[in-house]
Amino acid sequence: MTQDSGGPTDPPAGTQRISLSVLDMDCPSCAEKIVNSVSTLDGIHEVEPQVMTGTVTVTYDPDDTDINAIEERITAAGYRIESPTETQTESLSVPDMDCPSCAGKIETELAGLSGVFEYDTVPTTGSVVVTYDSTETDHDTVVAAIERAGYAVEATEREEGEGKDAQTQSVWTSPRALKTWTGALLLALGAIISVGLPSIDVVLFELLAQQFTVSGVLFFASAVVAGQEIVRNGYYSARTLSLDIDLLMSLGILGALTASLAFGESLFWEAGMLAVLFSVAELMERYAMDRARSSLRELVDLSPDTATIRRNGDEHTVPVEDLEIGDVTLVRPGEKIPADGVVVEGASAVNQAPITGESLPADKTMGDEVYAGTINEEGYLEVEVTAEASESTLARIIELVEDAQRDRTEHERFVDRFAGYYTPVVVTFAVLVAIVQPVVFGRPWATGFTQGLALLVLACPCALVISTPVSVISGITSAARNGVLIKGGTHLEAMGAVDVVAFDKTGTLTKGELTVTDVVPLGGTTREQVLATAARLEARSEHPIAESIVAAADAEGFDRSEVTSFESLTGKGVRADLDGETYYAGNPALFEDLGVDLGHVHAVPDGGVLATEPSTCDHGEYYDLRAQTITQLQEQGKTVVLVGTTDGIEGVIAIADELRTTAADTVARLHDQGIKHVVMLTGDNQATADAIGASAGVDAVYAELLPEEKATVVRELEAEYGTVAMVGDGINDAPALATATVGIAMGAAGTDTAIESANIALMGDDLSKLPYLHRLSQRAGNVIQQNIWSSIGVKVLLALGVPFGLVNVALAIIVGDMGMSLAVTTNALRLSRVSPDGVSAKSRSSGDD
Repeated sequence: MTQDSGGPTDPPAGTQRISLSVLDMDCPSCAEKIVNSVSTLDGIHEVEPQVMTGTVTVTYDPDDTDINAIEERITAAGYRIESPTETQTESLSVPDMDCPSCAGKIETELAGLSGVFEYDTVPTTGSVVVTYDSTETDHDTVVAAIERAGYAVEATEREEGEGKDAQTQSVWTSPRALKTWTGALLLALGAIISVGLPSIDVVLFELLAQQFTVSGVLFFASAVVAGQEIVRNGYYSARTLSLDIDLLMSLGILGALTASLAFGESLFWEAGMLAVLFSVAELMERYAMDRARSSLRELVDLSPDTATIRRNGDEHTVPVEDLEIGDVTLVRPGEKIPADGVVVEGASAVNQAPITGESLPADKTMGDEVYAGTINEEGYLEVEVTAEASESTLARIIELVEDAQRDRTEHERFVDRFAGYYTPVVVTFAVLVAIVQPVVFGRPWATGFTQGLALLVLACPCALVISTPVSVISGITSAARNGVLIKGGTHLEAMGAVDVVAFDKTGTLTKGELTVTDVVPLGGTTREQVLATAARLEARSEHPIAESIVAAADAEGFDRSEVTSFESLTGKGVRADLDGETYYAGNPALFEDLGVDLGHVHAVPDGGVLATEPSTCDHGEYYDLRAQTITQLQEQGKTVVLVGTTDGIEGVIAIADELRTTAADTVARLHDQGIKHVVMLTGDNQATADAIGASAGVDAVYAELLPEEKATVVRELEAEYGTVAMVGDGINDAPALATATVGIAMGAAGTDTAIESANIALMGDDLSKLPYLHRLSQRAGNVIQQNIWSSIGVKVLLALGVPFGLVNVALAIIVGDMGMSLAVTTNALRLSRVSPDGVSAKSRSSGDD
């Protein structure tokens, strides 16, 4: 499999071309099947099979599809793909790449490399991920291609000795910053001499049509020094045919200097001011982007660099990357747990907030699972490693957050389309203003030129194109720090617009843990006798109901002596001999099959019967057990187990999966936030489901559903109400999660399937994170809208003011470029202050931010 370096015709702009070696494609019919299969994907521009060479060349839009999807379609057509001999994927750090224009120049260079399968540029993180065949190209060649685009590669995953602790040089002391400050000093000195000390502002020499005064020389030097990086970047923009701000500003600076020398128009001040102010704007944008990127670095920094392990009886300190499954790590108080694992010695409270977002530490003892990056608060722990560093829960969170930032939202696509029209229109407007004013209206060339420069500044929609990505990265990383993993900007936006939230019952609205809630003694027995008898009967059963009864008896210290002749009655209960007599424990249907009349059960005063008043008949006091006690318990959402013999019922035990304490409050808060409809989906019987639903406060209950039927209900809800978010455990509810507009997995920490199966994963079991997620998503949508329309509005308003002399170059740069870039970034960073309790994360006393 090779990346085509051009071939007879270059691929359309923005597309990629790959060539795949396909086994068994040896006839035109085979080729046609592959073409038809691959063409069903979005973003496919051309599929060119070559039967004689056994290759298929595909031109595709990387925004709509990728190499994996293409390979899947070829496989679906019945053909195998021959893998390359050596495939290598590298993540390169390119911090100066902070906008789509920068990324475009790098992509143009990488597209020309032979052996490159795929590349992914992410300006919000300053990273470039490249997959290539190491038999055709190598690391140095890839780095050289990026540097040809004008960007330095500062660090890579493969370079030894460099890691997350490598310090990036401060924006304000970088070589470009030093040139900028020097240029600014020269510009300021020239202005002081020109305005405040005219007596010393003498002509030093004359070159071509221009006289060079002292101030003019300083202005010229300012433009040369501060404009070096701008012109350099403009050169690379021209090489890659990128009509971006670097090219426009380079043309502006060079144009001002050329006009001064060729036509005698003194535009040295304008050239120096443009170079200095734009360089400052670029530094400010870099600083703002670094602030946005820091939220992701905080996630990376959660993982410790080293771990203390015990091998052959001795303690060793090793890099976390060298940990092996089965190693035992020693974690002392205050230290971070270095890897996912299981506690094999010790007990402690562990702060799991970095993973699950829990506000309180979780108690951990032997056998409990712990996660990399969490903090051992007080005790000493020995943890057996169960996953390598690259496969830990934290590592997967970081990887998925990084992947999420590559997901382009509809807002980003709109901005790209708008920018594609906006920039050339404004550039054309700038040329007309610069030429038409002097030629048609007789204004000075300097006036037309400076106004044209101002429009060139406004022609590049920098603030607009970063407005959505910085909002997405801020929202997603903020959610990750609070135990919510959002796997893409589209899901972040979609969650804020959902109309219906559908909950699974077991393990979502309820705790997923069966417990004994009621023990009702009958016929002269006591509560203790009923529970002890039931526990003896159920001790050999592995059913969850049996386990809950045995656990309740053990908690109260009841005797569980052995029984004989045990038999499990599938779907009904159990039978065994106790002290020579046969006893049963099971559902009401079991005792009815045994011939026990549940309508004439002997009642004992003060026996704990839940019925109102026992009815009276010729045989004494009786009551209808099914019509009264059993029905009452079931209406409370409980499962009923009867205990007794064929001669009569000795007691009733009720078991329930209790509602989460936060369930009702969560549903109420979702309603308050504007969710139209909150429903519950379950496979339980209608009576139990109705009881749980009423306690939770949901609007509707759908009971007795199979997994596929839950998906059908979700589709019906979408048809009736609109967008639907489905909340489940990520495994049993997979069909419904996949069908919903947004699938949300509960309690996903440490569970690969749950993390992978949903669009959003709540790492802990805290339902209260749902209102936070909805609120964050709504806020993110608002911020994105604010950023987009304010960027467009300010740019257009300033552009309209230029021809009337209301906006000059300085104002265009300070407000339209630097100011708006800082504004949209700062606005996006507000999302990091949204916390689960609805109060600013930075100030708990300031109320809702």
